[in-house]
Amino acid sequence: MRLRIGDRRLTLEDLINVTRKGYEVVISEEAYKRVAEARALVDRYVKEKKVSYGITTGFGKFSDTVISEEATGLLQKNRIMSHSCGVGNPRPVDMAKGIMLLRVVNLSKGHSGVRKIILDTLVDMLNKDVTPF
Repeated sequence: MRLRIGDRRLTLEDLINVTRKGYEVVISEEAYKRVAEARALVDRYVKEKKVSYGITTGFGKFSDTVISEEATGLLQKNRIMSHSCGVGNPRPVDMAKGIMLLRVVNLSKGHSGVRKIILDTLVDMLNKDVTPF
């Protein structure tokens, strides 16, 4: 069975079907279109050197720091690295899958400017039962 993301709101039954019953996740073409449009906007802002929080500027107290086009990729990588830590006991696999699914749903809305490969990688991980510890 499959769950198609991007055409409608996620239900609790959808969440259970993916996390506990092994439903495969696929992304709708409409969702991919929204993701591509948002990514094109991010790329345009970078190319035009438009000041945009977290894209061409730092974060938080560094929001006044403008980031060069060459350093924008490093900024995003460093942001991920700064949030890459775990504390406490590991969560159950179904909970980890649920969190990943919710991230996929959120990113598929096309508001983040994420690249398609990020969305596809998360979906591939879900479909192959690869979850963080």
